[in-house]
Amino acid sequence: MKLHIRHVTHYKFDTPVKRLIQSHRLTPADHEGQKVLEWSVSCEGAIRGSSFLSGAGDYTETVCVQGPAEDIEIVVEGTVETQDCAGVLRGHREKVLPSAYLRPTQQTQPDAAIRSLAEAAVEGLDVSSGLDRAHALAAAVNDAIEYVSGETEPATTAAEALAGGKGVCQDHTHVLLSAARWVDMPARYVTGYLYSDANGQAHGESHAWAELYVDGLGWVGFDAANRCCPNDLYVRLGSGLDAQDAAPIRGLIEGQATEDLTAKVIVTDVAQQQ
Repeated sequence: MKLHIRHVTHYKFDTPVKRLIQSHRLTPADHEGQKVLEWSVSCEGAIRGSSFLSGAGDYTETVCVQGPAEDIEIVVEGTVETQDCAGVLRGHREKVLPSAYLRPTQQTQPDAAIRSLAEAAVEGLDVSSGLDRAHALAAAVNDAIEYVSGETEPATTAAEALAGGKGVCQDHTHVLLSAARWVDMPARYVTGYLYSDANGQAHGESHAWAELYVDGLGWVGFDAANRCCPNDLYVRLGSGLDAQDAAPIRGLIEGQATEDLTAKVIVTDVAQQQ
């Protein structure tokens, strides 16, 4: 497929800020499952700083906005050609060892319930059958958490999401990461875009899923929220240990201000536009 993405993020401050510095991971990298045909990231008034390819294979750029600034808008737009690789990430350039993704974070620290879910999911499955174990973990998370918006917050932990039994893709992913790491499977949080969900509905926001490391295959994606592996409906942006670590936009402001953040994503099939 050829997917066109337009992602607009708008920050509005109640008091003008003196300066704002951000790190952007908003440009997808090429790999076997996707090829970037055209892409741009713009932020009016921003001074572009250093850019580099991280050890995890993610394009990162630093930008600075000199104030006083009452609001800023970041516009991402481009077209990516995608292929269905059954969730397997091939041809992605990275240097970080999979074992680095075994450590838990504050949001993915497993409690007794997560440990129990993980152990029950892989019970009877041989350690050598890594793919079967990964699928079983993802299915168990989908069964345990109903997709419901508005029930959790960005700071909700995996343990809290599982206890509540409701959440969004971030929550499904955090619980899957926590469970996988508990049974010694490296797992990482992935951000990106989705053309349509499991019900065929257009997806109007950025998306998240997990990648688990399977011996013999490498990194394999699992979207527990949609009970599937990423295919040609997905565009991968970047990864990290959890949602905060993998955030496409991270930043600091100089000055005392409260921000109001709005974001809109439109993903369209180029073939249907022609």
